[in-house]
Amino acid sequence: MLSKSSYILLYSILLFSACEEKVDLDLNADSGRVVIDAQLSDASNVQRIRVSQSVAIDAEAGSTAVKSATVTVKDNLNQNYSFQHEKDGYYINRNFKPVVGRKYSLHVGVQKKQFESSSTMPAYINVETTRIIEKEIAGKTYFFIALSFKDPAKFANYYMYTLSINGKEFRFASAESDQFNDGLQVTHYISDLERSLSHGDKLKLRRYCVDAGTFHYWNDYQSTNLSTAAPGNPKSNISNNALGYFSVAPVKEYELLIP
Repeated sequence: MLSKSSYILLYSILLFSACEEKVDLDLNADSGRVVIDAQLSDASNVQRIRVSQSVAIDAEAGSTAVKSATVTVKDNLNQNYSFQHEKDGYYINRNFKPVVGRKYSLHVGVQKKQFESSSTMPAYINVETTRIIEKEIAGKTYFFIALSFKDPAKFANYYMYTLSINGKEFRFASAESDQFNDGLQVTHYISDLERSLSHGDKLKLRRYCVDAGTFHYWNDYQSTNLSTAAPGNPKSNISNNALGYFSVAPVKEYELLIP
């Protein structure tokens, strides 16, 4: 284990601009299925939702933008938030910051089809310590970000992580739950086993505290895509046979340096 005081550049910040994460939402998708990528957070007042359609698996692009959808989000206090198309299938609302504890409902119309989902925004669970460690797996050394915290007792908690290496795009890293450690002191070990981490790498980790539907989507993704040679589509929490997911979650970002 590396010395925290000597080796790690670390700070935690709330994000102040909207996030665009690298995720593969339409693996092995049937041509023509609607793909909705709706990750909302308290990082910013600007929220983005992308609507596209999947194409044939041998096509050059994985999806094509849908530019004429209707996209709205409504909370349980009957406040409506309209999203306007700007470019490349991205629908934007620039004055919407989700609130912990509220339930949000997504409504997307594409031609004559309607797609719906809902997500309740959990509270953020603070991290107590963050450090870099090394682990040997199958004779090879890997670097991990280790985050330690106290899991709240008697309540189901779920977490999702994305990771950026040296300023590159954020990619999904891990989904975690407290199924076996409810109320305990917990450490999550986060890495990217598909990309090598090396001395001198600058890491940015985004930690989302998500609801059950979001966790099950990403847990399905990591079970069927990160450990098998035949990737598949995770089960969406959006109705009407859509691909993708809808999530409203608090997020914080952590920066670390591998010495």
